[in-house]
Amino acid sequence: MRRVIVLEHISLDGVIQAPGGPDEDTVGGFAYGGWIAPYSDPILGTALRSQMNKPFDLLLGRKTYDIWAPYWPQHADIWPGVNAATKYVASNTMTSGEWQLSVFLNGDVAEKVAGLKRQPGPDLHVWGSGNLIQTLIKHDLVDAFWLMIYPITLGIGKRLFADGTIPVAFKVTESKVTSKGVIVVNYERAGAITTGSL
Repeated sequence: MRRVIVLEHISLDGVIQAPGGPDEDTVGGFAYGGWIAPYSDPILGTALRSQMNKPFDLLLGRKTYDIWAPYWPQHADIWPGVNAATKYVASNTMTSGEWQLSVFLNGDVAEKVAGLKRQPGPDLHVWGSGNLIQTLIKHDLVDAFWLMIYPITLGIGKRLFADGTIPVAFKVTESKVTSKGVIVVNYERAGAITTGSL
């Protein structure tokens, strides 16, 4: 069974919008695009390359697909596996695209992702794709969060955990801190929430 793994750059206050550049996503007047740039270092680079080199297919929202489709075919030297991966794209407006191995999921995305999880194949990696992630969380389809948590608050922007987040327990299976204070952490599902008193 395939797993859905959400991989995100995230601020301390939960923002995931436009980490990569000023023009990446300005929706809502977001003016801090490229906010991860000052935090790059060899530790973070090694952690990213390790994730990028694992077997995977991509599960993307349409907006992330629109950003990535023209970029990655021209930069295969940076991420060799990305062009060979199947790209499953959640969209009710697109049915085809130029990027090789693109499959478009129209209609009930949660049902279609649940079906993909039951199929054999590599894990499904979700990068960016804020709206899609909200659907995946709401329908309990996320198996792990691999997060890079940056020592910055942004105040506004699209957040990883928004309306529709369900109660689920997680456990940390891997973590490290970079020289610039980025916490790289993997959270795996750990069942239901337990409560008690101290």
